[in-house]
Amino acid sequence: MILSLQQTAAGRIGIAECEGALTNLYFESDPLPGDAEIGETAFLREAFRQLQAYFQGGLREFDLPLDPRGTPFMREVWRHVAAVPYGRTASYRDVAVAAGNPKAVRAVGMANRLNPVPVFIPCHRIIGSDGKLTGYRGGLPLKERLLDLERCRCAGG
Repeated sequence: MILSLQQTAAGRIGIAECEGALTNLYFESDPLPGDAEIGETAFLREAFRQLQAYFQGGLREFDLPLDPRGTPFMREVWRHVAAVPYGRTASYRDVAVAAGNPKAVRAVGMANRLNPVPVFIPCHRIIGSDGKLTGYRGGLPLKERLLDLERCRCAGG
């Protein structure tokens, strides 16, 4: 695993790749893996370019191979989370239903919390059934900023 660190609009972020696919995004508050090789590759430069363009409102969809590691259920949840369009939100219940298990709302929440590539798989777009923001690994203020960024850009701002 090769890990690169850069300052972004969301603070210092680490992005890791393994064999040409993005495997992890680390927020400033996340511990970094001890076995990662700190470095830079053309792939990581492109991942940061796309991430910076997203934060500046110029990119709505990422075009990078992702390899998030998790259980089959987690990967299914992440697939449905990734399908939530830019500027929109879905509830944990919506994702559970889409994943074929309407009673798995808490499990969807856990899979969302363990999403290894937040922002790239937009788990910030998943909210409570009552419309309230709930947990986010990067913190609720960042979740709110990301949602506001997308809403503003969708409204033409």
